[in-house]
Amino acid sequence: MNLVHLLLTSARREPERPALAIGRRPVRTYGEMASRVAAFASGFRKKLNLQSGDRIALAMKNCPEFYEVLFACWHAGLTAVPMNAKLHAKEFAYILENSGAKACFATPGLQVPNAIPISELDEFDEAPAPPADVAPDDVAWLFYTSGTTGVPKGAMLTHRNMLFQTHAYFADIDKLSPADTALHPAPLSHGSGLYGLPHFVAGALNVIPESGSFDPEEIFALLDHWPGSSFFAAPTMLVRLMASGAARTPRHLKTITYGGAPMYVADCLRAVELFGPRLYQLFGQGEAPMTITGLSQLFHEKKINLETCGVARTGVEVKIFDDRDGELPVGEIGEIVTRSDCVMKGYWRNPDATAKAMRSGWLHTGDVGSMDERGFLSIRDRSKDMIISGGANIYPREVEEILLRHPAVAECSVVGRPHPEWGEEVVAFVVTRESIQKEELDRLCLDNIARFKRPREYRFVESLPKNNYGKVLKTELRKLF
Repeated sequence: MNLVHLLLTSARREPERPALAIGRRPVRTYGEMASRVAAFASGFRKKLNLQSGDRIALAMKNCPEFYEVLFACWHAGLTAVPMNAKLHAKEFAYILENSGAKACFATPGLQVPNAIPISELDEFDEAPAPPADVAPDDVAWLFYTSGTTGVPKGAMLTHRNMLFQTHAYFADIDKLSPADTALHPAPLSHGSGLYGLPHFVAGALNVIPESGSFDPEEIFALLDHWPGSSFFAAPTMLVRLMASGAARTPRHLKTITYGGAPMYVADCLRAVELFGPRLYQLFGQGEAPMTITGLSQLFHEKKINLETCGVARTGVEVKIFDDRDGELPVGEIGEIVTRSDCVMKGYWRNPDATAKAMRSGWLHTGDVGSMDERGFLSIRDRSKDMIISGGANIYPREVEEILLRHPAVAECSVVGRPHPEWGEEVVAFVVTRESIQKEELDRLCLDNIARFKRPREYRFVESLPKNNYGKVLKTELRKLF
């Protein structure tokens, strides 16, 4: 099934219902959007001389045109290559070259080689043709990993993959109706854009904040204005919302789905207190978009559940493997692997990386974790971030969780530093809200975790280096050694 039918079906049912809005202002009905998408699809093929399977890149800040170009690509049988608008010019150039994109549409102000401004989108208005026939395993969305180590790899996400993650939203996260709203404060090129799809299926409204940036005061105002509001957020965004002077329980909030980085228990408890039983935690990655495990709204009621990232999503298998790809028993720590119809087709033009990541028929996530007897998954760390000191494994997140219990600690990140005797030693980079002595943090750690896990040094910093998706760049922290 071509994903464009997610839009076209809703447009046939209720063409006058608003599909897209900027702030509080609707800008497209479903009928208008479907007509524009069909016309642009014909224009892309004719004026850009494109064939089925060719790639079109999207270098866009959040705007209604993002979804119009995306659905037009699918209508024409093309592959969309969404790129985060915060990327560097060299990163744009790398993705364009690696993907072999035949064209790129961009919003103003971005340094993208040979890009077509979205202001010229109407020039591609041509007589519409029927939607292209596509196979379930044709690539719909070529997603480039954030590249925290090495160069980004293009995960090939098929029409089958993205339809599966859309169905999983309805199965696990929320039921939607035309009266509901998806708010998009996070980049459409990533998780937020994916979770617009179930809202298009339901004939619901997708809202782009007018500021074009993450403004907590604006977000709270929109959540008060639009009924049945849901949004996707990285944990760092939730922390900013809770710290805002505008923080309050919004009038129309329905669901907050969060993921993409660790959500520490202390922050999660604060979020539940402010927003109520409306939070859904997901664990996924670009190679299995948004859909590996989930912690439902119900399971947020108990603190013990908040120490996990939930259970396998509907139709998804999750296991823990040892270094020989053998399944480990309950409670044992190993690599998290998954398989489902949401797992990517492979990496674009990178068979070696594909074989390594998808060996034994499972996607190897590179994350380390364990499964309890109830089937709840606990993530320890990325395998590359595990610290081995004196032959003992130390998982940075465990130490970070303890440090964040101190009210003066705003953020922290724990990494390993080479040590001539022990192999590695633990160092904590700490962002504080107020002055604090390292002895206080030492005591906190010694009161809660084994002595060998205690940081041997605390480095107090103004901020932590992060990538465009809010993930802390531990590789950058290690360079400071």
